[in-house]
Amino acid sequence: MTDGARSATPPGLTPREVATHCPYCALQCGMTLRADDAGVTVHPREFPTNRGGLCQKGWTAAELLDHPDRLTTPLVRDAATGELHPASWDTALDRVVAGIRAVQDDAGRDAVAVFGGGGLTNEKAYALGKFARIGLRTRHIDYNGRFCMSSAAAAGMRAFGIDRGLPFPLAELGRADTLLLVGANPAETMPPLVRWLTEQRRNGGKLIVIDPRVTATARQADLHLQPLPGTDLAVANALLHIALTEGWVDRDYVADRTTGFDAVRRGVAAWWPARAEQLSGVPVADLEATARALGTGGRVIILTARGAEQHAKGVDTVTAYVNLALALGLPGRDGSGYGCLTGQGNGQGGREHGQKADQLPGYRRIDDPVAREHVAGVWGVPADELPGPGVPAYQLLDSLGTPGGPRALLVFGSNPVVSAPRAARIEGRLRDLDLLVVADLLLSETAALADVVLPTAQWAEEDGTMTNLEGRVLRRRALRPPPPGVRTDLAIISDLAARLADAESTDAEPADANPASVRPAAVAAARFPADPAAVFAELRRASAGGAADYAGISWDRIDADDGVYWPCPTEDGPDTPRLFADRFATADGRARFHPVDHRPAAEEVCATYPLHFTTGRVLAQYQSGTQTRRVAALRRAAPEAFVELHPDLATRLGIDDGDPVRVTSRRGEFRAPARLSAGIRPDTVFAPFHYAGAGRANSVTNDAVDPISGMPEFKICAVRVEKA
Repeated sequence: MTDGARSATPPGLTPREVATHCPYCALQCGMTLRADDAGVTVHPREFPTNRGGLCQKGWTAAELLDHPDRLTTPLVRDAATGELHPASWDTALDRVVAGIRAVQDDAGRDAVAVFGGGGLTNEKAYALGKFARIGLRTRHIDYNGRFCMSSAAAAGMRAFGIDRGLPFPLAELGRADTLLLVGANPAETMPPLVRWLTEQRRNGGKLIVIDPRVTATARQADLHLQPLPGTDLAVANALLHIALTEGWVDRDYVADRTTGFDAVRRGVAAWWPARAEQLSGVPVADLEATARALGTGGRVIILTARGAEQHAKGVDTVTAYVNLALALGLPGRDGSGYGCLTGQGNGQGGREHGQKADQLPGYRRIDDPVAREHVAGVWGVPADELPGPGVPAYQLLDSLGTPGGPRALLVFGSNPVVSAPRAARIEGRLRDLDLLVVADLLLSETAALADVVLPTAQWAEEDGTMTNLEGRVLRRRALRPPPPGVRTDLAIISDLAARLADAESTDAEPADANPASVRPAAVAAARFPADPAAVFAELRRASAGGAADYAGISWDRIDADDGVYWPCPTEDGPDTPRLFADRFATADGRARFHPVDHRPAAEEVCATYPLHFTTGRVLAQYQSGTQTRRVAALRRAAPEAFVELHPDLATRLGIDDGDPVRVTSRRGEFRAPARLSAGIRPDTVFAPFHYAGAGRANSVTNDAVDPISGMPEFKICAVRVEKA
């Protein structure tokens, strides 16, 4: 048995197994879970995305099922002592409902907010958005996926009319003659994907990586471009400039399938390679070699990820690479295209069905009257009762507890105390709330601040669906029920909705009300079923006709086909593994070019803060570390935060490898041991963002946001580093 794969099995459990998917990244690797008297074990499963491979996180995923830190009873904060104490579900939910009603009675519906997560199943994401809008009747809902895919999503929508991370199957990476990865490090973030990179190079393809660090992925590349953080847009414009100069633009494709190219052509005329080299540090020869590989390759794929997207100009940066792909005639062509590597497990599905502040299910705009009528009809409410758009995640979090901002927050599947930029400020905002409710399986740093903590089921204890980075809808299957005292998120939402409706009904009922009449609580319970199959059936109806149309996707069809790609409008019709073969999802079927220009980072270096700081991930940890920092094998592999800096910089600062250092920005500081590496630029320092406490990297990151997507500028800010 693999170390870390053991987990106790509840007494009396019948030995069984289920085919399911890993609870971590958007690759959603196939795995089989087996339970017997010895425990729960993880076994790799042959599935199209991972082909029998798993990373260390996947192998050890079952260790959390019966972890000693697992929450198995609600916790309620004692007003007198300030401590969290175990409580019954009735006590905890009554406290939540009373708190919500008190806040809304005093300050209005929008005084309560909801914050979701990109790891929630499609069913839970859908139910949470619905609960916010017709259960709480608040406009304030967003989710941590705003910190992940929002810039690429916005760029995709304005160029293609649709947002799907990969508009083609993942296997096409292995067929590419040239593959360009921009700000992506899949060797550490989703290791099984490296199989496709290996296959691509084995087939004679060229791998090019753009990253400020020599990452595990960059070490495998044929060519590595190492720009200054925040200059990816300038690099993209220079690549298109070269392609134009050398005659590699596909003029027929541009004329037949796109609009707006002339404005882009005029804009990139100013981005001659020498100018881009001066700004980014990427040599002209490397820019020319990259452009040549892209412009003369047969099958060419360009992929972006968080390194290019988590900037205050992230939408424009992604747009620059989309412009490059369109100019070369890649999207919709067999074996070619532009795509984005989604991060969180359900980062794709989580944003399609209502968790985002401006969206309704099916990727519909909440300010679209036709969309509102359709969804309101499915939900059984008048369209004019649906609230309008809310605000993006950081703006929402930063407004908590302030005059006019929400005074209560419900959090499902997120840990913003660690994951949000300028995290100390957000922690303070959470402390200022009248009511903080957190549903989680472990006492995260955010849950530790809550007034009420609700214990939730884990991935192996509930059915549902996830949508992976390809837009492939998958089935998550329960191996066992949740432990006694633990409820699923759907059950929690259902019960809260019923209690809120019942409380309103009690206030409104006349004294002689007919006790046999149907109470609003019963209606609310019917509107918010706890059964994921019932929720998915409703999701299909709500998404029908939308950009992300799931109407033709059933659980049986998913089981039969190794997943189903959306859009899929009818049960007996085809799904859509490849988008854009004939037309784009715009009114005229043409893709849109958009001229974009480089602009500096929101915060530039200076004498006081002379270094560029960037963040990222490490192989053994995931997101805010709530789960992975509790897994013994992963903790041994990556036990603490570190600060990576170049040996030349370390010498200038008098720092040796392993020395404790302090990193300070205008917003705060964190401390961690130094790790010297010649693979990082001498003007840049790096730290992983998975850790809490003194090693919390997001204590220093910049909260400037992209004006279109609301994405914070995680990937660059100005800092100073000194020996602690």
